Amino acid sequence: MAGREIMRYYGTSPACRQKADGSPVSIADLAAERVIVEALAAWSVSIPIITEESSMPSAPLHATCGRYWVVDPLDGTKEFLARNGEFTVNVALVDEGTPVLGVILAPAFDLIYCAGRGLGAWRQRGVSRPERISSGRWRPGQPARVVESRSHPSRELEAFLASIPVIERVPLGSSLKFCRVAEGSADLYPRFGPMMEWDVAAGDCIYRNSADVGERASPLRYDTPDRRVAGFVLGDDAMAATLASTPA
Repeated sequence: MAGREIMRYYGTSPACRQKADGSPVSIADLAAERVIVEALAAWSVSIPIITEESSMPSAPLHATCGRYWVVDPLDGTKEFLARNGEFTVNVALVDEGTPVLGVILAPAFDLIYCAGRGLGAWRQRGVSRPERISSGRWRPGQPARVVESRSHPSRELEAFLASIPVIERVPLGSSLKFCRVAEGSADLYPRFGPMMEWDVAAGDCIYRNSADVGERASPLRYDTPDRRVAGFVLGDDAMAATLASTPA
């Protein structure tokens, strides 16, 4: 339903305003958020819902409820406005600091990714049967196919890419970058600019559950008071293991 709401405005010139951080928010963002929040609240009123456009709790939620929904109703608003199709709807359930359920819908491509703890990661195109996806195992020193943000270049990214052998760089919008790594069509997703939980939780869940056995190690951490996520390199297991052993 959220995807249908967004596609009602796709290809038009929807009403849009700038937020305090300079990023755009459109009427499509707000329409999709309303649909998702109503559906999640109807399912369970006891689980808090954090969305990109809502006010955020001032303290970590794990101390009071253990789990919460985190939602980006339209990830990649710039790509939506540019009409290139690279935007998504992201919904994730975070439990005790770990995303345990994640769904990413790319409505312009009729494509959906989903994952659950212990259930693997899956991809479905249109009305075809869902298919299990799995990520590759990149190791330092190996040539890497890198997926990177289309709209957020950075000096840190260029410095990192200069330090490894890169055979391909693929710019892409929204959380589809997580999905590319999870399905094995990219090796690494480095991101060093500012991000929020709703930008990453669903994609991180899909990546974590893209292992053939068990879970992939992830460098991402959740449930901080400001909901910010530190820079990361997704797909580098050695780096993720080092960060996991470092006190928060």
